[in-house]
Amino acid sequence: MATVHLRIGDLVWGKLGRYPPWPGKIVSPPKDLKKPRGKKCFFVKFFGTEDHAWIKVEQLKPYHPHKEEMIKINKGKRFQQAVDAVEEYLKKAKGKDQAHSDDKSKSDKGRKAAKPMKIIEEDDEDAFKGGSSDKPASSMEPITKRLKIIEEDTRSTSIQAADSTAINGSITPTDKRIGFLGLGLMGSGVVSNLLKMGHVVTVWNRTAEKVQSKCDLFIQEGARLGRTPAEVVSMCDITFSCVSDPKAARDLVLGPSGVLQGIRPGKCYVEMSTVDPETIMELAQVITSRGGRFLEAPVSGSQQLSNDGMLVIVAAGDRSVYEDCSSCFQAMGKTSFFIAGEAGNAARMMLIINMVQGSFMATIAEGLTLAQATGQSQQTFLDILCHGQMASTFVDQKCQNILQGNFKPDYYLKHIQKDLRLAISMGDSVNHPTPMAAAANEVYKRAKALDQSDNDMSAVYRAYIH
Repeated sequence: MATVHLRIGDLVWGKLGRYPPWPGKIVSPPKDLKKPRGKKCFFVKFFGTEDHAWIKVEQLKPYHPHKEEMIKINKGKRFQQAVDAVEEYLKKAKGKDQAHSDDKSKSDKGRKAAKPMKIIEEDDEDAFKGGSSDKPASSMEPITKRLKIIEEDTRSTSIQAADSTAINGSITPTDKRIGFLGLGLMGSGVVSNLLKMGHVVTVWNRTAEKVQSKCDLFIQEGARLGRTPAEVVSMCDITFSCVSDPKAARDLVLGPSGVLQGIRPGKCYVEMSTVDPETIMELAQVITSRGGRFLEAPVSGSQQLSNDGMLVIVAAGDRSVYEDCSSCFQAMGKTSFFIAGEAGNAARMMLIINMVQGSFMATIAEGLTLAQATGQSQQTFLDILCHGQMASTFVDQKCQNILQGNFKPDYYLKHIQKDLRLAISMGDSVNHPTPMAAAANEVYKRAKALDQSDNDMSAVYRAYIH
């Protein structure tokens, strides 16, 4: 096989871990991002996404010679959008080259040849996103922002993205025994991905009969079934939990045959539930008092993102536990963040994230119903949104589901209302106003009164039409 020589600026197909080959461009990495040791690799920015990674040379193929081959084996919507973004990028590049050529021809006709001028152009960031913009932007700006963020206040918190999946190009599962408590919408997808990536997992769910088919499937894939939380913790080195609310999280740890009874010195407990910081601090205290190690790691995402292994993990607490969980976080998420400082900081951050998401969903529902009430096409409203600055997969999927009357839960309405309630309470505790969240919370409460609790959060739409 002939050696393929690649360089910065080349378009390529990059293979990242378990994901299919994806179109990207080799670019210069941020100055503060070190190149991984070992085999030769290039820094690739992928089209149609905000993702970027060090990719080993053997995982790269030139774009044009392999285009037809890749298009045949990948049919997904996101993949096609990425290919379209490449073609748009090439079209723009061709237009710029033609413009430079025309300018040079005109110049040559009017005067003698001058010294060659070096033309340096910024990468077209919007080509990678699949959108367009009149403003040129450095392609490295969002990367460096995502790698390290420092809040400039007296309680400065350093947040660093951990994306070792991208750096390594594959996942080597930890040899530690993993436990997982809670097989709901999010937990089931997480467990499935842990097993797929080769982890040894023991599972437990409070109401086993509700998820019996899932348990049977996990057992077929190599999982073990624990009888109680205490048994799972005693059998495993690291135990994750993902349950619905603060009461469920406390009961799981402090209740009969609970987590605390299985904790021994060195045992790790990772709380992935979205709860209030006070609950996290209480759980951290009781776990560590028994010699256990504690990490909170709530996730941002949905059932679909959980199934796809594309969650965003936000962690705080024992940094060494975070590092021990590296292969697990790689299996379940597209990236993870560690927030320095006390346990409870990740809960604070996640409540703020979900407060914004819940408020935004309520506003979208309000817009859709106002469009209908004023005689406007709801589909046109959605089309305009999806071609403007607020375009996102979230907006497109939620709105399309609303228009189709599909409220199958991807993120329970009752859970986003719980998050809004906890965020408002957190604001009250520091005397910070949250009027937008409070207004959205009332709309979700009305939706719950209309029996929408177990539907998707987008069912908040029904609060406006009843």
